[in-house]
Amino acid sequence: MGIHQNWRQALDMALGGISGLAPDVIVVFVSAHFESDLPAISEAIWHHGGSMIVIGCTSSGVIGRGAEMEWEPAISILSLELPGAILRPVRFTQGLLEATADGGFAERLGVEPAVVNGWFVLADPFRMDGALLVDRLNASYPGLPVMGGLLAPGEGQRQTWVLFNGQTYNDGGVGLSIGGAFDVLPIVSQGCEPIGETWTITSVEDKWIETISNRPALQMLSETLMTLPIDMQQEAHKHMVAGLAANEYRETFARGDFLIRNIIGVRRETGAIALGARPRVGQTIQFQLRDAATADLDLKATLLEAQLTLAGREPVGGLVACCNGRGTALFDTPHHDAAEIERRFPGLPLAGLIASGEIGPVGAKSFIHGFSNSLGLIVPA
Repeated sequence: MGIHQNWRQALDMALGGISGLAPDVIVVFVSAHFESDLPAISEAIWHHGGSMIVIGCTSSGVIGRGAEMEWEPAISILSLELPGAILRPVRFTQGLLEATADGGFAERLGVEPAVVNGWFVLADPFRMDGALLVDRLNASYPGLPVMGGLLAPGEGQRQTWVLFNGQTYNDGGVGLSIGGAFDVLPIVSQGCEPIGETWTITSVEDKWIETISNRPALQMLSETLMTLPIDMQQEAHKHMVAGLAANEYRETFARGDFLIRNIIGVRRETGAIALGARPRVGQTIQFQLRDAATADLDLKATLLEAQLTLAGREPVGGLVACCNGRGTALFDTPHHDAAEIERRFPGLPLAGLIASGEIGPVGAKSFIHGFSNSLGLIVPA
């Protein structure tokens, strides 16, 4: 990673960290501070990085080994040598998504499902429907993990940029499919603790949940808060979020089975609550408590579970998307998530972004999450 107010020096530092490699792919994350210098940065990496595949993006912050630069000017680069891998870089646009409403998405991308073990995706949240992109990938590459994130704009900005083989675009997204000799192992840590019971949504209007189990949604939220100890209730009120079941056909639910969404409004006259999502009638909901201690324990547990799953296979790199609601906004110390990844996988080449939405699977399908850390490990197949 290169950290400097001057983009040339930041880039030189970042490229210095990958000197001597003959990479098959380079993934670059650029702080939004450098928006006016992006064409020069993108072209410089394309010409001097030594790879025929270069994808990347801007975001409010970037991540490297053990470090999260949330607002500082920085450039993070992941350079990967992947012998035997089948790699396909692609560029996504809103027009492509709309043109494939009736199918043919994989054909338009030119990426056959047979050569894909997983996807990494970086998507602009302003000029492309990120949820629709994930839906298209789920449908065209069923059962395969889609990892990545929605870009977070810099302060005062209303756009983001993606980088693709020396070019810069202010719309759409970029992706990389990985297949052949390498797999993508997904690790999604949401860091929320379910509280109260699971319920069924019985009436909705757009983003508003009107009733849960045929009772006003706000009443159900208030009663859930009352189940907590009195000394916790006031503080918990600030950290309550809603969990929508990723698969409502499960018989039982546990932490990690929900898509975490903000509660963004209430209508006291009707008892409705609004979510940062479009809930559905019949969907299972459970309120959740989000705090630093729970997020810390959950990340530790998911990283340990992944290490056990690997059973001795060593990852060769990792790409991470960390919610802009985590970091110093949640934890007392900086670099929390990146440092924890480094502790569990010391020396792992890592790069990523501070995201406005994190992409990763729950079960067999991938979703856009909130308040999460989504880490994709590249491991020998």
